[in-house]
Amino acid sequence: MTFFITMFVLLMQFLWRYIDDLVGKGLSWDVIAELLLYASAGLLPLALPLATLLASLMTMGNLGENNELLAMKSAGISLPRILTPLIVLTIFISIGAFFFSNNVVPYTNLKISTLLYSVKQQKPELIIKEGVFTNLIEGYSIKVGDKDPNTGLMRRILIYDHSKDEENTTVTYADSGYMRPTADQKFLVATLYSGNSYKEVRDNRKPRYTYKEKLPAQKQTFEKEVIIFELKGFELQRADESFFKDSYQTQNISQLAKTEDSLSKAFNAQIESFSQSVIRSSIFRNPYWGRRQNNIEIKRSINTDSLYKSLSPEEKIAALERAIEFARSTKSYISSSKDEFYYKQKYIARHRVEWNRKFTLAFACFIFFFIGAPLGAIIRKGGLGTPVVISVLFFIIYYIINITGEKFAKELVMNPSLGTWLSSFILLPIGVFLSYKATTDSVIMNADFYIEKIKKVFNMVGSRKKHNVSSPKTE
Repeated sequence: MTFFITMFVLLMQFLWRYIDDLVGKGLSWDVIAELLLYASAGLLPLALPLATLLASLMTMGNLGENNELLAMKSAGISLPRILTPLIVLTIFISIGAFFFSNNVVPYTNLKISTLLYSVKQQKPELIIKEGVFTNLIEGYSIKVGDKDPNTGLMRRILIYDHSKDEENTTVTYADSGYMRPTADQKFLVATLYSGNSYKEVRDNRKPRYTYKEKLPAQKQTFEKEVIIFELKGFELQRADESFFKDSYQTQNISQLAKTEDSLSKAFNAQIESFSQSVIRSSIFRNPYWGRRQNNIEIKRSINTDSLYKSLSPEEKIAALERAIEFARSTKSYISSSKDEFYYKQKYIARHRVEWNRKFTLAFACFIFFFIGAPLGAIIRKGGLGTPVVISVLFFIIYYIINITGEKFAKELVMNPSLGTWLSSFILLPIGVFLSYKATTDSVIMNADFYIEKIKKVFNMVGSRKKHNVSSPKTE
């Protein structure tokens, strides 16, 4: 139950995120269902930890609220022994989440990336509005004065024909008419009544005319005319999946490791080539420097001060100008290469983050169980009230830390492994602490305990005031 609740919430977040790309595209129900299916599969690794936290908290909270935990402990059954079957179940859930995240999620990410790109490229649904020119039909501009919402009858229809890549040389005006697409949505049939067609006639043998020229025009009057428009681009054209196949989000751990290794080797080779290039182009600009005929190591010592002093004033100026020119070109080369290296390092870091995410999302189920189960045993509240509030609070903390760590890792502020596992490192001690408190029957999360403490404090303060009032003053 908790799994489907969390999945529904995450799906609503997904729809809200892409609502602008989906609305008004005339998508069929099977495309929407396919999109939601792939989105659900991609959100499952994120929904499982929250569902595990909420389910464990509700289960142990119900047992505590109904005094069933107290009965089991009175019978000599410790809390770790009570939780043993649930721990085994959570381990299976974590292992299943890992295999799902490694094998299924890359495939669904590929499918949903391709489908979302195809949907974004699709033209919006053909809707002819009143008083506005519609240019969705390729080669035509259509304007309707008003439209009857009940019968679909349109009045004052104006159609400009630009299909021959000319200006407004062909215009059709009708007093009324209907426009309906065919059953296969490939054509739009416009049935016009009581109208005229105007067409400017020009000689194609002459050069293209200007707007100042006066051309003869043809006028045709009709009682009924049928125009068929071809609807291009209104059907969903699926993009090629190979375009998204190299994305790090569509690869499993073995593919990510192989891609990261290739990228790292190419990056190191580029760094070495850059170093040699800087040495050759700026430090040792002389092409004959260091050239030798054999493998004997040659050592040279140069006194730059004595060389510079031996030059004439004109040669000194020329040497300084060349040195400044070489320094500027080298600085520009280093600056451009620095940006390129930075983006390549970020791209490699994204692969490392994605590789670690395969494990962290599965491990999060295990951590959240050791937060939810002991917490439910401590607070002893079941249902969808207090457990939901506490679960959402812990999940928001986890999600914020996780997003922040991954962001730092992708921006090279933090090591990718450390940034991805940061949320787990922070929440794991909390789970250990709560497990210890639940095993020792701590009242740290019991509201009645704090209420009694506050009452005692107020009673002590009240008794002291009464004692001060009743006791006589002494001089």
